[in-house]
Amino acid sequence: MRAGVDIGGTKVAVCLASPSDGAGPPPLLVRMSEPTVKSGQPGALAIQVLSMLDAACARQGLTRDKLAAVGVAACGPFVRQAGLIELANPNICGGLAGAPRGLGNDWTRVPLEAPLAHALGQHRVRIANDAVAALHAERCWGALHGQQDCAYVTWSTGVGVGLCVDGRVLGGKNGNAGHAGHSFVGDIPGEPPLCGCGNRGDVESLVAGNALPWRLGQSAAELLEAAHKGDATAKTQVHVLCTLMGRLLYNMVAMLDLRRISLGGSVFLHHEELLLPLLRMELSRYFPVLTEGVELVSAGLGEDVGDYAALALLD
Repeated sequence: MRAGVDIGGTKVAVCLASPSDGAGPPPLLVRMSEPTVKSGQPGALAIQVLSMLDAACARQGLTRDKLAAVGVAACGPFVRQAGLIELANPNICGGLAGAPRGLGNDWTRVPLEAPLAHALGQHRVRIANDAVAALHAERCWGALHGQQDCAYVTWSTGVGVGLCVDGRVLGGKNGNAGHAGHSFVGDIPGEPPLCGCGNRGDVESLVAGNALPWRLGQSAAELLEAAHKGDATAKTQVHVLCTLMGRLLYNMVAMLDLRRISLGGSVFLHHEELLLPLLRMELSRYFPVLTEGVELVSAGLGEDVGDYAALALLD
């Protein structure tokens, strides 16, 4: 029995599965989720993960010491303390941008690998950035199967990217390759909005699900539903969002010569019918020598990509 843990800025999900038979993703035997803990001491997140693993195992009549391996797909960025991964995620750590973001804690780092390895055994735990892990899953079982030059992009609470060039998944010195959500794609009128990382005017601060209530006074769901129903102001705002996200996609294609990009995350997947044509149109506006033939597709694993991302780390 294997366990997958998906740590996001909004929720933590845990699943149990048997190994894949190679023909497709492993069937999920147990799945449960809770809002991500953001109060108390920074160690509270690891305690939450272990408690959820215990609860998931109990549903199968197991204890966590019987798990063969645990894959953890976690929102980053990562930092290393004595070589072990800690999280410095702006949607969990309120101390990065401070009180204006209103997370209610002063955390700047959250220990993850050390407490999980202590409880589960270092050899049984594998941790990777959630978008990189989702890239692995999409290449194993989803819309990027067989692709050598590709990317996975999540448009959700935050914006994350996993990158693969010449068949090699990019990692970086701290496992942070693909944090394109904290890059810059252009300005909008007025004071640049504050990102949870402390940047002003980066991609996450402009288009991420957690940024829209601060910036536009509406949740992503409210804005996109209004646009879908024909509200002219909402449609204009959504076009601006897709222009900004489209620039990010183009920059990735221009730098890495990608062939296919798989898109996931709650903001995108819940409104794919509206967003995908706009993103395709935006990408096609740019230098055709680089963009012609590049495919933007929906995540083949759909809303289950987070669960399979963590499990793909164990294949």
